[in-house]
Amino acid sequence: MSGLGLAGSEGQPVHVLRPGDTVWFAPGERHWHGASPDCAKTHLAVQTSVEGKAADWMEHVSDKDYSAPSAE
Repeated sequence: MSGLGLAGSEGQPVHVLRPGDTVWFAPGERHWHGASPDCAKTHLAVQTSVEGKAADWMEHVSDKDYSAPSAE
């Protein structure tokens, strides 16, 4: 990863992601990840397919959830 990113799972705190960080989400875990509000990011994602489907795209993350990173 490069830049500065944010990631969160449903009901959990938002985490700041920095270059060199890794994050793992369990299959079926509702989560999100994206750039920070004022810094772009790039990342490499590896995923598996279950019954021919790799992802279920959900609703957009709210501004409230997106702008509340943890101290991590």
